[in-house]
Amino acid sequence: MKVAIAQIAPVFMDRAATTARVVESINEASKQGCALVAFGESLIPAYPFWLSRTGGAKFDDERQKAWHARYMTQAVAPHEGHLDAITDAARRGNIAVVVGITERPIDRGGHSLYCSRVFISNKGEVLSIHRKLMPTYEERLSWGIGDGAGLVTHRVGPFTVGSLNCWENWMPLARTALYAQGEDLHVAIWPGCVRLTADITRFIALESRSFVISAGAILRESDLPSDLPERNQLANPGETIYDGGSCIAAPDGTWLVEPVAGKEELIVCELDHNWVYKERQNFDATGHYSRPDVLRLFVDRNRNATLGEPPQSTER
Repeated sequence: MKVAIAQIAPVFMDRAATTARVVESINEASKQGCALVAFGESLIPAYPFWLSRTGGAKFDDERQKAWHARYMTQAVAPHEGHLDAITDAARRGNIAVVVGITERPIDRGGHSLYCSRVFISNKGEVLSIHRKLMPTYEERLSWGIGDGAGLVTHRVGPFTVGSLNCWENWMPLARTALYAQGEDLHVAIWPGCVRLTADITRFIALESRSFVISAGAILRESDLPSDLPERNQLANPGETIYDGGSCIAAPDGTWLVEPVAGKEELIVCELDHNWVYKERQNFDATGHYSRPDVLRLFVDRNRNATLGEPPQSTER
């Protein structure tokens, strides 16, 4: 099965224009015969990198409020049809899509933001939206804490595909929740940096005996719009803020595609599902090598909504 990573830059803080770039990449991946294409974390409308460069933790600061308000106006509200162009492209191209967004969900009142992973089928259906369980460090100043509703897998061709956002990929129990559902193709999405993907991509492949795709984005000083507040303080002339780092590892931990840095590129690779079977002969983390009589994981997959019925059950 052919898969692709679209290592592209957002049109920074511009939802519509970035969505158009995503659609272009979906179309190109489809033309090349890919069954799935993955994009970086919070690509639409952008990763909130200004938090670490503008004193984001300063309380009740007018600058931070202005940044957040701008972010909110450009965030993705699925209930307002902001994903429609992407779902249409997936359906037309007969291709599944994994894309990172900053979500503004109506089930949390419509005025808070979450780092979310959207999984769209080749029929153009939004199969799941996973909200990041724990935003990392300064990200908590921008994004709320997610839930387990999106800790699910989906079939794409012969593969069972799961996906996590950025440092969620370091959470052993989050990974295990996907492994136990039969995951054999893991998609890790990142803001875009070789130092984030170079070690963990191969590690997850070895632990899970799965193919692992790490999808990152590019962001350069030249990608920042001229009217962006404090633009000169955010990046140095010619600076590459995020260098991509997209890569693909095989179920034995070897590289199929080593981390790609510093350029926008549609990375295409063919995966042989039989490789998974061969590597699980000696190790299967949640199969024959597990001990459910000793160690078990329980996952609450209820969506945390502000209004609604109380949770009825916790799934194993």
